[in-house]
Amino acid sequence: MIRLLAILLAFAAAPALAQQTIKIGLVTALSGQSARAGEAITRGLAVAIDEINAKGGILGRKLELVRRDDEATPAKGVIAARELVFKEKVAVLFGGLDTPVSLAIVPIMNENKIPFMGPWAAGTPITRNGAKDNYVFRVSAVDEIVNRAMLQYSQKTFNAKNCGMILVNNPWGESNEKGLMAALGAKGMKPAGIEKFEGNDVDVVPQLTRLRNAGADCLFLVGNVGPSAQVVKSLDRMGWKPPIVSHWGPAGGRFTELAGPSAKDVHFVQTYSFFGRQTPVGDKVLKALMAKYPDVKGPGDVTPAVGVANAYDAMMLTALAIQAAGSTDGPKLRDGFYKIARYDGLIKTYDRPFTAENHDAVNENDYVWTQFIDNQILPVGMKK
Repeated sequence: MIRLLAILLAFAAAPALAQQTIKIGLVTALSGQSARAGEAITRGLAVAIDEINAKGGILGRKLELVRRDDEATPAKGVIAARELVFKEKVAVLFGGLDTPVSLAIVPIMNENKIPFMGPWAAGTPITRNGAKDNYVFRVSAVDEIVNRAMLQYSQKTFNAKNCGMILVNNPWGESNEKGLMAALGAKGMKPAGIEKFEGNDVDVVPQLTRLRNAGADCLFLVGNVGPSAQVVKSLDRMGWKPPIVSHWGPAGGRFTELAGPSAKDVHFVQTYSFFGRQTPVGDKVLKALMAKYPDVKGPGDVTPAVGVANAYDAMMLTALAIQAAGSTDGPKLRDGFYKIARYDGLIKTYDRPFTAENHDAVNENDYVWTQFIDNQILPVGMKK
C-alpha cells in the first residue's frame, strides 16, 4: 500500500515538475547536407542554457531545450513548429536554418503571439514581415545588409566591376536578388547577369557559361551547401576561375568534401570566428564547448562557428528578455526584448539590440569574411 501511494505521488508530482522548466524550442535541419549547421545551433543554445541554469535559471526556473528536425523542408518545419508550440508549450521558438522554412513558420508565431528567434536564416522578409504585431526577432545576418557587404568586398578585394549573380531558385535567392540589385543600383551599377539554379541541380555549366559570355568578372553566389558545391564543381569543369563572393551557405555542412579542392576559392561571410585573439566571452564559450563536446579540441572544431555564436548570443538575449518581462507570456516577452539595454555578447556588445522598429540585432559592422583552409573556416588571410 505504501509503495502504491509513493508511485501515485510520483505521478502526481511529474506534471508539476515539468512545469518548473521553461521550454525553449528549436526547429532546424538536424539531418541531410546542412546537419552540421543544425548541430552548431544546438551547441550554441546548449552551452548558453547550461550557463544560465548553472546560475539558477530564470525567474527561479531552469531552461529546457526541445528540438525537432525540419529536414530543410518548409512543410516539415511547420509541423515541427506546431508540435513545439501547441504540444510542448515552448516559451520561445528558435529556428529556421533555411529561409523558406522560417518564412513558413513566421505566420504561426505571429498569429499565436509567441516569440520566434532566428539564429541563422537571413532572408530579409523573415523579421521584416509586415505583421502589425511582429513576434519575430533575429541574431543573424540579414540579406539586404549582407548584399551591400558582398558588393563592397568584391570591389575592395577583387576590384570587381561587372559581377554576375548565381542564386538558388527559392525565397532565399529572391531575397538576395532584391538586395543585390538595390546595392548595385545605389552605386549606379547593374549585374552582368542573373542566373538561377535548383537545389538538386548537379550541373550549372549552362548558367555559368551565360555569365562568362556576359563578361562577369566575379560571381555573387547564394545557395546552401550542396548546390553551392555544384556551382564550384561546374566552374572547375569549365576551367573558369572568377572570384566568388558568397553568402554564408557554404559554411553549413560538408562543403569542402562536396566541392573539392576549389572550395578554398570561395570567400563567404560569417558573424564570428573562434580563431585569433578572443574576448573573455569567446574564451569562456570555447572552453565550455571543449568541456561539453569531446570532438571539440580547439577553434577549428567549432564549425560552423556562425551557428554556435548566433545561437549563444540569441539565447542570452532571450534570457534577458524573459527576465525583463518577468514572465513567459508571449506579448509580455515580446516587449521584454525591447527592454534589453546592454549585453556584452560573443559577437559584439549589444546596446538596445531590439526596438519596435528593428528586430535584427546584427548589422553590417558585425561581419567577418572567411574561406576554407584545410577544411577549417578561417578569416581571409589568416594562416593556420
